Amino acid sequence: MTYQVLSPDNAHARALDVFANIEGIQLTAGSFKRDQVLSMLAETDAIILRSATTVDAELLNAAPKLKVIARAGVGVDNVDLDVATARGIIVMNTPDGNTIATAEHTFGLMLALARHIPQAYGSMQQGKWERKSFMGVELRGKTLGIVGFGRIGRAVAKRALAFEMTVVAYDPYIPADVAADLGVELVDLDTLYSRADFIALHSLVTDETRYMVNAESIAKMKAGVRIVNAARGLLINDDDLAAAIKSGYVAGAAVDVYAEEPPPDNHPLVGLAGVIHTPHLAASTDDAQISVSVEAAQLVVDALLKGEYKNVVNPAALTIG
Repeated sequence: MTYQVLSPDNAHARALDVFANIEGIQLTAGSFKRDQVLSMLAETDAIILRSATTVDAELLNAAPKLKVIARAGVGVDNVDLDVATARGIIVMNTPDGNTIATAEHTFGLMLALARHIPQAYGSMQQGKWERKSFMGVELRGKTLGIVGFGRIGRAVAKRALAFEMTVVAYDPYIPADVAADLGVELVDLDTLYSRADFIALHSLVTDETRYMVNAESIAKMKAGVRIVNAARGLLINDDDLAAAIKSGYVAGAAVDVYAEEPPPDNHPLVGLAGVIHTPHLAASTDDAQISVSVEAAQLVVDALLKGEYKNVVNPAALTIG
């Protein structure tokens, strides 16, 4: 038997190498439009996914033989987990490969925010010399509040501690001793808001975290707080944050992710003074892309040929079928 694997989102060449000497698997890879993907799914047993393709109910229903989806990355927002689970389709992700890239980008955003680096660069590109306009703040001695203390949150904490910051974190699923071992204090969310000079968001989007940065929560934050989001756009109510920045209560924000990508022209944070932006670059390093792509490919091989599953995000699917 030969399994058919589809990689529709330009998987890294190193991922394709994983299948080079594997018998029993035939790989179809490229950069395909949605109608092309739909036409290929009838015989597909597994999909290796990045972020370009949305695997919704229509795609899943067009793939009657589909057994496995491997996401080359952490987030599975582009997969309809309810439909996949009901069908017994195993969805796996690669949570380790993006960790350092995302942590480094988060820290880069925080430094850029503290020192107005993008604005100063833009000013000099216009031939200006405006030293007094870009007075910044140091990270040393400031308190960083990390919301979500998983792999990425912990990696950010290590870097913040090296900059002599005080780090507090909120995560209801992490034992206090895990944070304490890193020199981080685990606190409730209101305490984090009241103490943090900088807040870095590293939470998944759930019913509890969706739009968690809003007018009500901002009012609990320290005046002059700076907010960094390289996790998920839906963690922030953009209108509320924009209003707080305009009022001066929030000193600034650095944003890498958006509820809609690319953000619309009328996005309240785009073009707003005090906000710096990057186009969802947190995991965009050669190192990270190789790592997650190779890991996703290996997940598919192990699932199809060995019946072994790792990093399953919908474990209920394992009991179906």
